[in-house]
Amino acid sequence: MTERESMEYDVVIVGAGPAGLSAAIRLKQLDADCNVVVLEKGSEVGAHILSGAVLDTSGLDRLMPDWKEKGAPINVPVTEDNFYMLGESGQIRVPNVLMPPLMNNHDAYIVSMGNVCRWMAEQAEALGVEIFPGMSCSELVWGDDGRVAGVVAGEFGRNPDGTEGPGYEPGMELLGKYVFLSEGVRGSLSKQVIAKFNLDADSDVQKYGLGMKEIWEIDPAKHKPGTVTHTMGWPLTESGAGGGSFIYHLDNNQVYVGFVVHLGYKNPHTYPYMEFQRFKHHPMVRDLLEGGKRVAYGARAISEGGYQSIPQTAFPGGCLLGCSAGLVNVPRIKGNHNAMLSGIHAAEAAMDAMNNGRQGDTLTDYDTTLKTGPVGIDLRQVRNVKPLWSRFGLLTSLAVGGFDMWTNYLFRLSALGTLKHGKSDAAATEPAAKHKTINYPKPDGKLSFDRLTNVAFSFTNHEESQPAHLKLKDPSIPVGVNLPEFAGPSARYCPAGVYEFVGEGDDTKFQINFQNCVHCKTCDIKDPSENIVWTVPQGGDGPNYPNM
Repeated sequence: MTERESMEYDVVIVGAGPAGLSAAIRLKQLDADCNVVVLEKGSEVGAHILSGAVLDTSGLDRLMPDWKEKGAPINVPVTEDNFYMLGESGQIRVPNVLMPPLMNNHDAYIVSMGNVCRWMAEQAEALGVEIFPGMSCSELVWGDDGRVAGVVAGEFGRNPDGTEGPGYEPGMELLGKYVFLSEGVRGSLSKQVIAKFNLDADSDVQKYGLGMKEIWEIDPAKHKPGTVTHTMGWPLTESGAGGGSFIYHLDNNQVYVGFVVHLGYKNPHTYPYMEFQRFKHHPMVRDLLEGGKRVAYGARAISEGGYQSIPQTAFPGGCLLGCSAGLVNVPRIKGNHNAMLSGIHAAEAAMDAMNNGRQGDTLTDYDTTLKTGPVGIDLRQVRNVKPLWSRFGLLTSLAVGGFDMWTNYLFRLSALGTLKHGKSDAAATEPAAKHKTINYPKPDGKLSFDRLTNVAFSFTNHEESQPAHLKLKDPSIPVGVNLPEFAGPSARYCPAGVYEFVGEGDDTKFQINFQNCVHCKTCDIKDPSENIVWTVPQGGDGPNYPNM
């Protein structure tokens, strides 16, 4: 058994995103002597943060009402809000008056959440929070009573076969009275905790989307700071997948161009990355981007299950925060405000417990507050939009889902009750024989790009001498099952080209290029055989997003 040194804290927080940092700051606001550590797997705070993002500041307003005076990098208010239905060669604008007020973006700001998190980290450190970037948390530490007692962080130097190399460092045990898991979507430790304590026993299946994003510098004559545009429809009409796009004009002649594909699609020939690239050739988008240049690329999964898919968020010894709990409002494409609020609620529940001499128990007050307070209210209003879309398609979900949001907004009730999601995204994948192949246009190198070229713009790096952090439960399944039955969908659903089938016939092999991985977790979600397990690589490895 590996022997490790240990350090003890009041609260150990895994993940320096908006949820984890909000929790750390709130703990210090409540008690300056509270001993708090935040562990971040990215090379720096913000390196692995990717979000739209139009920020609803309600969470930050509660955490730090004076954020403007403190110099938060939140400077571009939304000035124009557009929503379009796209056809292949045109578009129809949906009038804003048809949208319930909860869809309004005019009190929000276009931001880089990576930069917001960098600033939040500075605020946390000024309060005395210890933040350690480049520290992947690879294991949970269990107490004698079965609770989560801490995490193992900072393990380095294993050989590709998993054995200890000559420079092996075993990492440390960071122990806490409470452990907050704010790992983002489909976190590896969060998955273990959910399974161990059966936290999802009373919740619906979680659903996901794959979000891909590029930053473009465009012609100043076309730049309109504060403009927010969302679209639905083309090009996903051919594949039958759900999803849509966003285009946000921030400052410095830059725009965020993003595309989301719901991972519950049936056709395994669907190629989400190429749907994104094709989208940029729509006349409305092409006219905006022509003459500009792409300066960054990234991708991540998005939790889309909403209210009915939130698991039990408190467990013996800790809590699930932010996207680890699945707190994204899908119609609004917003989750950062709820992530911040979850961090605040968790901090207040833990501080109350510690002030009363408790530690390591289940913070049921946190779970109750999360689901009945502002986060629960926000998500409950829109809870039927995603299942309607999955069952009945785009047009029906727009009409019925819009009506349902209005009734929830006006009367706090729904004639539909709470709809179920049905199958998981993995189980939704149907055999390839049931579907036609899809011919995607070849990227032109000006507006659209091949995956490997774009991955270079995520500034991703992994030390090649370490074990692959993408594990196969059964190495025979990719070639033996997924290729003949589902046409090898991992070669398409991955937005970074990690997976490929090489060779032909009996010589076909499944190759994992883990060095390309941008940590989106799509493979852990969408593999039809649920055969791929995403784990953390060495600390500091992965993408290095500049302003996502």
